[in-house]
Amino acid sequence: MPSPASAPSPPASSGTPTGSPAAPPLRDAADRTPLVVVLAGGLSHERDVSLRSGRRVAEALRSTGLEAVLHDVDADLLAFLRDARPDVVWPLLHGASGEDGSVRDVLDMLGLPYVGTGPRASRVVWNKPISKAALLDAGLSTPDYVTLPQSLFRDLGAQPVLDTIVRRLGLPLVVKPTEGGSALGVTMVSRAEELPRAMVECFAYGETALIERAVTGVELAVSVIDGPRGPEALPAVEIVADGGYDYAARYVAGETEFFAPARLTAEQAAQVSDVAVRAHVALHLRHLSRTDLILDASGTAQILEVNVAPGMTEMSLLPQAVAASGRDLAALYRTVVDTALARARQG
Repeated sequence: MPSPASAPSPPASSGTPTGSPAAPPLRDAADRTPLVVVLAGGLSHERDVSLRSGRRVAEALRSTGLEAVLHDVDADLLAFLRDARPDVVWPLLHGASGEDGSVRDVLDMLGLPYVGTGPRASRVVWNKPISKAALLDAGLSTPDYVTLPQSLFRDLGAQPVLDTIVRRLGLPLVVKPTEGGSALGVTMVSRAEELPRAMVECFAYGETALIERAVTGVELAVSVIDGPRGPEALPAVEIVADGGYDYAARYVAGETEFFAPARLTAEQAAQVSDVAVRAHVALHLRHLSRTDLILDASGTAQILEVNVAPGMTEMSLLPQAVAASGRDLAALYRTVVDTALARARQG
């Protein structure tokens, strides 16, 4: 197999998040308006998506009366957080460091409350094969798969390994990096001769590939929010994309058709909601998550992956689910922040 090409350049960035302060905002001691710092940007391939999500969340929180500022993950961040001492931090970072638990580890070391899952559970979810194993242990379904590092292809020879994959899993297949999001490096493989190129594209985004049996059916995303009575699922969003739900299909208007709520029977809707809540609990997630799955022809909900930092752009799936539920998006974001604040006060 040829050596992988260099990773494609990240999507064009919008630069420093609008509203990122050069210095911490001055806060009077009597000012009891909670300060929320929204972290957006970072240096991953998903930087642009993160910036768009961060801006929308910050604007929504301001509309509820909170003080919300955006800040990038840069050399000024730690000093800013130490000086500003925000009441809550909301990491809206995608990709490495944003979802692998490392930024959350830093926030824990600083003693700052934050929205979202803790670092240990984030690491489990960030690594797709590990999270799939945890889901299987919880009695949930996920497509059959193998996980192979790039070094194995060099050691054993690419073609024999590829032939073994096809014999073991059959066709079609989906090849994706074990870590990452926004469908970057993901390829659907219908014919065996397409597999080498798919591996090359995958290895451009990471050293290890997850190769799983492709599942056909209704593609759905089910968001879960922690409420007063525990985690609750929002209405499922159905995704209809020609050629696969890739990066362009996710973030370019008009590329994909969404149905929110999804076109499901009441029984199917209850089933996928239950699966998403069970995944949220099994993976020890907190505040909010999104489970991507396919309801196959047999009626089984096959989990593709779970996200600890769902996108919040104008095309993202969680905001669409909130709209389908009839709830106000800004009010729900405020509830999420209030939940994080309450948990911090309880210790």
